[in-house]
Amino acid sequence: MAFQPTPNSKLATALHAHWRLFLFEGILLVVLGLAAVFIPPLAGIATTIFVGWLLLIAGFVGALSTFKARSAPGYWWSLLSSLVAIVAGGMLLWYPLQGLITLTYVLIGYLLADGILTIILAISHRRELSGRWEWMLVNGVVDFILAGIIFAALPGAFTWALGLIVGIDFIFGGTALIGMALSARSPR
Repeated sequence: MAFQPTPNSKLATALHAHWRLFLFEGILLVVLGLAAVFIPPLAGIATTIFVGWLLLIAGFVGALSTFKARSAPGYWWSLLSSLVAIVAGGMLLWYPLQGLITLTYVLIGYLLADGILTIILAISHRRELSGRWEWMLVNGVVDFILAGIIFAALPGAFTWALGLIVGIDFIFGGTALIGMALSARSPR
């Protein structure tokens, strides 16, 4: 009788095959996050454009990584999360004159949607027993906390919080991907 791979061995094989891609995406998110945290707060429209480009770049890299790793778990949730980042970034770049108020509400919406999708993705990873799913769950919870911080700080947070919040979100998301990639590096 021929060996039939179990669902878990198929999953481990898929994750192992694309671990470098997940590692690259994670490192890029951490670098973009650090840029958002350490670049001094910009004024008005410049902040909107800067954060819009950060979201757009992160979304496109996430979508490309997702397309290349079609066999990895949580494909649709990961793709949807990337599309949310692309749409949020595109909105900020398309309507930059709406100012920081628009940016704030788009960012709150992005964090809430990304938090939900990240938690769902983490749960799908847990079900499939892939390593480090807990980091993704924490990242989803952090998204909710960051959205709450922005909402609670309205309107005074416009000048200082947005780059910091986006940066923290990207750093947590990138760290989660790096942890998953390093866990999937060796075949199980």
